Amino acid sequence: MTARVILQVFDQYQKARVSFVQTVADLASRPQNVDCLENAGVLDLLRPLLSDVVPSIQQTAAIALGRLANHDDRVAQAVIRRDIMPQLLRNIDKQNKFFKKAALFVLRAVAKHSPEMASVIVHGGGLEAMVICLEDFDLGVKEAAAWALGYVARHNKSLAQAAIDTGAVPLLVLCLQEPELCLKQISASALCDISKHSEDLAQIVVDAGAVPFLAKAISNPDPKLKRQVLSALSSIAKHSVELAEIIVEAEVFPDVLVHMAHPDDNVDRAAANLTRDVCKHTLELAQLIVNTGGIGALVELVGTSKSDSRLPAIMALGYIAGHSDQLAIAVIGSKGVVQLAIVLQEETEDHILSITAWALGQIGKHTPEHAKALAVADVFRKLLELYMAPRSSEDLKAKCKGTMKQVLQKCMHIEALEPLLCDAPPEILKYIIGQFSKILPNDARARRMFVTTGGLKKVQEIQAEPGSMLLEFITIINCCFPEEIVRYYSPGYPDTLLEAVEQYQPKCPSVFTMDQKMSDEFSNSSMSLLHYNEERG
Repeated sequence: MTARVILQVFDQYQKARVSFVQTVADLASRPQNVDCLENAGVLDLLRPLLSDVVPSIQQTAAIALGRLANHDDRVAQAVIRRDIMPQLLRNIDKQNKFFKKAALFVLRAVAKHSPEMASVIVHGGGLEAMVICLEDFDLGVKEAAAWALGYVARHNKSLAQAAIDTGAVPLLVLCLQEPELCLKQISASALCDISKHSEDLAQIVVDAGAVPFLAKAISNPDPKLKRQVLSALSSIAKHSVELAEIIVEAEVFPDVLVHMAHPDDNVDRAAANLTRDVCKHTLELAQLIVNTGGIGALVELVGTSKSDSRLPAIMALGYIAGHSDQLAIAVIGSKGVVQLAIVLQEETEDHILSITAWALGQIGKHTPEHAKALAVADVFRKLLELYMAPRSSEDLKAKCKGTMKQVLQKCMHIEALEPLLCDAPPEILKYIIGQFSKILPNDARARRMFVTTGGLKKVQEIQAEPGSMLLEFITIINCCFPEEIVRYYSPGYPDTLLEAVEQYQPKCPSVFTMDQKMSDEFSNSSMSLLHYNEERG
């Protein structure tokens, strides 16, 4: 009887511990409960349960800690301060798969908050534990380890280098070859987090043989895997010409371009990012993108997407057009300028408007023909509006000014230049006047139009500093017209005319003289008529 009572007490104690950790784990899954649980001292109660004799209690306690740390960085710091990490990592290679996954979840939850917390994980042996788990037979353990590695490596170059130094990259490449879809996704994401920091780290990923397996995974129908793979390839290609060429040699194009029409916004954005990061390097790489139909795919994405997906596509169009005038003509021919002009009109986000303004500058900077394409699309007026708008960011204003400076100096389309005369500030006006000084001396029709539309009058109203380029341009323009026309449209000339009228001394005969002359003429006429009648009578 006594033994049964004693065993019942221990049984109740075990059930109470199980109930406690399960309830805490459930409560910790909701962010609004975290502060209350922390104030109640839950960390101090969970810590000894990590060493409980019952494996399920250990695992559930670790899950509860991971959820708490995942929601709040203060709790994550408290987990570090209470030396919970050494308990989790002790003999992790001998633990069962459930505890391994729970422990790796805690490591990931702590490491995600900041580089400093991730460094604590690294110095505490966390990376070595992750690598051990990457070699585990269980796919779920491998997945948890790859996920934790990515969260450490994403912060900065030194943490990514630490992950490489522990031998993680070859194991991640092996994980890419596993049949488990989720493991493929997380491994690709971890490789992206490692390679994005520098060319050296990206080269290590390439040397480990990751590119062929990443390229092959693009054809997988899963959208999340597509996104992770495209992002990983992009993080490699962006660093140098050589790495971009390796990506191209893996024959990912034109498949990447097809994915810019994918219904998932994350996939089309990742495809546009990869296209941008390849074509930005050299004319040859940009030409390859163009030859596989890249411009049409990019323009379509800009036109159909209403999210940030259009941003890398706009940048890619700018990079392509910036390499050569022929590629810029190809962008114009594919209605790229028209579509970018629509973005300027409809978009409200300053960062997208800034990139659009820059891309238009890359298209129009080459020749008068390129500049005319922008003029016909009414781009100058919209750029000027954005430049003058008080709400525009400094970056947007700088991009608009840079584009107008580049393109206006090439523009010979007078119909587009004249409307800008009235609204342009002095820093933009000098480029417009400079173009008129090039056009008017050689074009009689343009000179006539310049007068009739009020352009000459506006030029005379400009106050230019002596010795400035603006004054020199105005002088050249004035020399294109007769002196009396220039004088007529000069400010104050009507007042001068009125003063001349007031001061003019009439030189016509007096009224008395005119009246006497008319009287004499009348008398002479009467006498002539009288003599005529006498002769007839």
